[in-house]
Amino acid sequence: MADARRLLRELERASAQLAAAADLRLRREAGLPLVLFELMSVIASRDTCRVYELAAELGISSGGASKLVDRLEARGHCRRHPNPGDRRSSLLKLTPAGAALLVTAQRIVDAELGDMLRARLSRTEITQLTALLHALRAPMTDD
Repeated sequence: MADARRLLRELERASAQLAAAADLRLRREAGLPLVLFELMSVIASRDTCRVYELAAELGISSGGASKLVDRLEARGHCRRHPNPGDRRSSLLKLTPAGAALLVTAQRIVDAELGDMLRARLSRTEITQLTALLHALRAPMTDD
C-alpha cells in the first residue's frame, strides 16, 4: 500500500524535523538535550516513577532508561530514592534544580514547536492532526 508507506515517511520526517529543531534550541538556550527533557517530563508527570515505568512510557529498554537516569542524576536534576513498596527498585524524583530547569525547558520547547507548527498549520489543523495521531496510536481491537 503505497499511501501507507508515504504516510510513514512523512510522519518520520516531520517528527525528525520537529525533534531536531526543539533539541537544537533546548541545547542552545538551556544546555539540555531533548532526550533528557523527555525523561524529566515523564518523571514530573507522575506521583511516583520507577525506571521500568519510565522505559515503558518512552518506549525504550529498562537498561537504556537507567543509563539516561544516570546522566540526569549526574547533572543534579534527578535523584533515586528507596522504594518503600519494593526494595529492588528506586523511585525517581526531580531535584528542585531539575524541576526549575524543566519549567524553563517546557517554555523553550513550546515556543519552538509553536513557531514551527503555526507557520505551517492553523489551530484547527493542529487540533485535528493531534486527534488523528492519537487515534492512530490507539490499540487495535479484534472486532
